[in-house]
Amino acid sequence: MSLIYAHRGARREAAENTRSAFDRALDYPIDGIETDIQLTRDGVCVLWHDDDLKKLGLPGTRIDDCDLSRLQAMDFAAHFPGAAKGNVMRLQDFVAAYRARCRLLLEIKRYPGEAEARQQDKVAQTLAAAGTGSERMLVSSFDLDSLIHAHRLAPDFPLVLNLEPEHDANFAQQTLIAHPWLHGLCVHIATLDEGMTGVVREGGKRIAVYTCNSDAQIGRALRLGVDILISDVPQQALQMRAA
Repeated sequence: MSLIYAHRGARREAAENTRSAFDRALDYPIDGIETDIQLTRDGVCVLWHDDDLKKLGLPGTRIDDCDLSRLQAMDFAAHFPGAAKGNVMRLQDFVAAYRARCRLLLEIKRYPGEAEARQQDKVAQTLAAAGTGSERMLVSSFDLDSLIHAHRLAPDFPLVLNLEPEHDANFAQQTLIAHPWLHGLCVHIATLDEGMTGVVREGGKRIAVYTCNSDAQIGRALRLGVDILISDVPQQALQMRAA
């Protein structure tokens, strides 16, 4: 059975990657939550997706331009109409609050040009917060180097490589051959077909899919039997899975 993960929480009902969005997602019988990890200027892992803080009225300002204390003074729900104030959430607080309530998928973000030392610190902190990896706690990234470093630090931790929309089944196959330690791949819904699922299954790996929001997209993912379906509308995916 495909597991349904809320993408950044219930992000269409509350400000994404805030406690309100995560709690709202858990009002539904979801299986897991996906979130995004970035590093503040003073070296603290927090949850935020975008390359900058444009949503908060600060275009061009990034998470790593700010110390945690500055971020804590901001309203991270300001971009969501009618939302109560939402504070930036530290990774360690997120894991402590939700790991016993559902599965977690921690995506390590990386800015173009982000320093290797800082990225490796982010990876190490993420693994430390996650603790022992299992099917209930996965780490993913679009940045292969981050996962290679994570594998060096924790060889048995389940790591998932996120693929871009231009990455096809042949790319997926070559990636799994080159990096057999990967737990699986997370692919864009546009590339999800029998060829992609076949390649991943033949390699004995797990497959997740993201940007899975319309009825047609959700239906295709369910028919192809993906392991994890990541959606902005988890309640809709749950209803379709039940049907």
